[in-house]
Amino acid sequence: MRNQIIDDNNSNPAYTQATLSKTFMSNVFSYMFGALAISGLAAYIFGTSDLIELLYNTTTGSTTILGWIVMFSPIGLILFMGARMQKLSFPSMLSMFVLYSIITGVSLSFVFLAYTSSSLVVTFLVTSGTFGVMAIVGYTTSTDLTKFGSILRMALIGLIISMFANYFFVDNAGAFDYIISGLGVLIFTGLTAYDTQKLKREALKYDTNSAEGKKRAIWGALSLYLDFLNLFLFLLRFMGGRD
Repeated sequence: MRNQIIDDNNSNPAYTQATLSKTFMSNVFSYMFGALAISGLAAYIFGTSDLIELLYNTTTGSTTILGWIVMFSPIGLILFMGARMQKLSFPSMLSMFVLYSIITGVSLSFVFLAYTSSSLVVTFLVTSGTFGVMAIVGYTTSTDLTKFGSILRMALIGLIISMFANYFFVDNAGAFDYIISGLGVLIFTGLTAYDTQKLKREALKYDTNSAEGKKRAIWGALSLYLDFLNLFLFLLRFMGGRD
């Protein structure tokens, strides 16, 4: 009787879809949290030791050549992973994601110079709570967030342009900086829900046990990783106590 119930459940399309979504999303979040842990460890090792001198001249406050390379390398890795995803094997994709996590963590080591340890911990906890709530909203809501996501993507482009303008052209950037930070928090809070829902739907397209399904889970983990990281950095500009 019990075997019959199991067979009936497995033949139920709704049951199968729910199982696929849960398995895929479980893989996505496992990769994402693993990447965050790696980045956090790398940032801590460099930010609290003399290794920071390889990236930043703490006397003059300037960035070294290696520091600039480390800062822009993650962008190149993302572009490479996206362009070569179909040709990369799963182990190669995973290795690239680990490498990306390490380099990103190293590039963020400056936060240990700029902010107090207590403010970093508090901001991380607030980010985790906000991210968790919005991820649950994105996963459980029946509302289609597609149009909402399109607006957020356009707002993100505007935010990036504003950040460049703020850095190069605005003389008194204090108030404008707070406005940008507030918009950044709102945008990445919304993108967390949107990306979670998008990944939940994509889960039905792939066999989670196949190499393709595992690579897609890594790519999905990267999108949520970026949402979390940017949300943390924008919140830090509000909540971070300067060291």
